[in-house]
Amino acid sequence: MRVKTGIDIIEVDRIKSSIEKLGEKFLKRVFTEEEIKYCNNKNKMKYQSFAARFTAKEAILKAISGVLENKYDISWLNIEILNDENGRPNVKFIDYKLDLIDQIDISLSHIEEYAIANCVVILK
Repeated sequence: MRVKTGIDIIEVDRIKSSIEKLGEKFLKRVFTEEEIKYCNNKNKMKYQSFAARFTAKEAILKAISGVLENKYDISWLNIEILNDENGRPNVKFIDYKLDLIDQIDISLSHIEEYAIANCVVILK
């Protein structure tokens, strides 16, 4: 068993600026339809929610990059971060199979100015 970790932090204004400047082009390049729907329903906290998911994807990529044959084979849209019925974020890989992963755990947090994510991956 091997454990890999990843962490990322971002200023919420960077994500907000990208969304305001590039709109759907940015959103559809980085986030799945379900993530966009979830974050847009957060009203005044929507930019924090987008930023938290962005950092989560970055943290995951940092954690798994060392075990990928080619880190460019996986895209933003292959990783989806949605909350379960208890509000806990879960990771789902879409159209990308990672047989090496036994477990993956993600933790997100944000305040007005920053979003952060931490990822722990247990490999088989």
